[in-house]
Amino acid sequence: MSGEANIRIAILDLYEGVPNEGMRNIRQLIEELEVDFHMSVKYDVFDVRLKSEIPGLDYDAYISSGGPGSPLDSAGSYWEHKYFGLMDAIREHNSMAPYQKKHILLICHSFQVFCRYYGYGLVSKRKSTSFGVMPIHKTAEGHHDPLLRSLGDPFWAVDSRDYQITKPEDEKIKVGGGSILCVEKLRPHVDLERAVMAIRFDEAIIGTQFHPEADAVGMRMYLLREDKKELVIDKYGEKKYWEMLDHLNDPDKIMLTNETVVPRFLMTALRHRLSPVVS
Repeated sequence: MSGEANIRIAILDLYEGVPNEGMRNIRQLIEELEVDFHMSVKYDVFDVRLKSEIPGLDYDAYISSGGPGSPLDSAGSYWEHKYFGLMDAIREHNSMAPYQKKHILLICHSFQVFCRYYGYGLVSKRKSTSFGVMPIHKTAEGHHDPLLRSLGDPFWAVDSRDYQITKPEDEKIKVGGGSILCVEKLRPHVDLERAVMAIRFDEAIIGTQFHPEADAVGMRMYLLREDKKELVIDKYGEKKYWEMLDHLNDPDKIMLTNETVVPRFLMTALRHRLSPVVS
C-alpha cells in the first residue's frame, strides 16, 4: 500500500432520537472498512428529523438510516424539504459527473420516504407489524446485483416495519436505470401482494426495506426484550421465535448479510478513492 485517502461518509440519522442498534451497526461497518484498508475514513452523523441537519455534497458516500413512525405523516415537513433537497442535488451531481457519482444507501424508513416522494411505489401501513429474522427472495435482477449476488435465494435479513412498498412503478424504475431486486416471502395463505424489499434506483442509489446493517448481537438484544418476544410469538408462534434466535448463530443468515451488503455498498461507492491506496 502507498499513500493515504481521506474518505468522508455522511450518515443521515432518521431515528428521531429513539434508541436503536442501527446507528451502532452503521458506524461499526464503516470503522471496519477503515481497519481493513488501513486508511483514514471520517464519518459525520446528521440528525435529520430532530435538528434538520443535512450534509453538503462534499462527501464520498451517504448512508440514510431506518427510523420510527410513519413515512407518510412527514410529507411536506421542513426536514423532508431539506432532505430531498440533498437527494435532488446528489442526483443532479450524478447526471453531470457520471464518472464521479456519489452513492446513497437508503435503509427502511429512508427507503419508504424516498419511494413515496419520488413516486416509485405505494407506501401503506401493513395490517400487522413485521419483525424478526426473515427470508428475502431475489428477483432475476437481484441475482446479478453486485450487492446481493453472493447471497443465497432466499437470503436472511432483519425485518422491522409497520409500513410497506407495494405496486411498484416498474416502468419508471426501469427508465431510470434501476430494477426491483427482491421481495418479501411468499405467503400462500394470505391474499396480499408481496411487498418490495429492495430497489436499485440507478447505478449509485439503492434502497432496502430490510436492515442490511443489523448484526447478531443487536438482534439478539431485541429478540430477548419481552415486548419483542411477545410480538414474534403472537404472530409466528413460539417455535418460530426460538428458530429466529438459532438463526442468529448461523453464518449463512444475517451474519452473512451484515458482512456483505453494506461493505459492498461502501466498496462500490468508494472504489475510485480506494484504488490509490491498494497496490
